[in-house]
Order: sequence, then C-alpha cells, then structure tokens
Amino acid sequence: MDANVLVLNASYEAINVCNLRRAMKMLVKGVACMEEVSDLEIRSPTVSMKIPLVIRLVNYVHIPHCVVKFSRKNVLVRDQYTCQYCDEHFPPSTLTIDHVKPRSRGGTTVWENVATACKKCNAEKGDRTPHEARMFPKRSPKAPSIISYLHLSRNGRSYDEAWKKYLYIN
Repeated sequence: MDANVLVLNASYEAINVCNLRRAMKMLVKGVACMEEVSDLEIRSPTVSMKIPLVIRLVNYVHIPHCVVKFSRKNVLVRDQYTCQYCDEHFPPSTLTIDHVKPRSRGGTTVWENVATACKKCNAEKGDRTPHEARMFPKRSPKAPSIISYLHLSRNGRSYDEAWKKYLYIN
C-alpha cells in the first residue's frame, strides 16, 4: 500500500501524486476512474481490483494556479541536487541555497533568485553578484511547473512508466 499513483484532472492534466490508499478511496467513492492499471490486484472477500497506476478525476477541479511551494527541499529537487556553479552532484546535506543576487544587495528569496550551490562554491561566490564573482549558474533559476516538479520529484519516489505519457516525458 506504499505505491504512488498519478492523479489527473478530468482534462487529463497531472495535478498530484497520492498514495495507493488515497487513490483506492477515490475510486471506491466514484470520484475518480482508473486510466492505467498494474497487473497486480487488491482483493477483499467480495471484490478484486487491479492496482491503479494513474487515476483521473470524474469531475473537473478548477485549480486557479497550481504552484510548487517554495522550500529548500523543492529548490534542491528543481536543481536535481547539483551545484549550479560547478555542475557536480552532491548529497542534500552538503548543499546550500545561494541567492544569485545577494540579499544584502536587494535580492529576494524567490524561485527566480535562488540556486543550489555546494559549500565551496557558495563560499567562493560570497556576497558578490555573478558578474563580480565571474560565477554564473549553469541554468537560470525559475519556478518549476507542477509537471516538471512531478517529473523531477519522482527520483525519490516509486513511479511507473505509464506516467510518462501524462507528464510528457520522452
């Protein structure tokens, strides 16, 4: 019961990832229907159901603007645990969040101004702008879309190949 299930809106847009227990509740209540199923089954004394991999809500749910919450963990996921200055992969505990435009110079803590940096690169850049330090992020920082976040965050979760066509992954 610890598998993850992709949740689609009625319009087939990916809107969430939930656990199997929550997905089964939505299916039993008739709130969602199965789009992709596993070969495995869940059985009770009276009912046998295939395990869902992807479910779709029956009724469209208006989501005004689905944004990924800003947090240290989500910045690390967005940057794929890679220092944006030296382009090396590190464990999360050894990474820091660098303000591209330093806070002391009016930089804010928003998606578009923070990048993942290793401790060495962050110390080397210090309180300077990228031009002054001659250290530029490999990728321009920006807020991730919910689709890219679900795609990137799957590295830490179990997911199925059936998700690919709904997340537009090649």
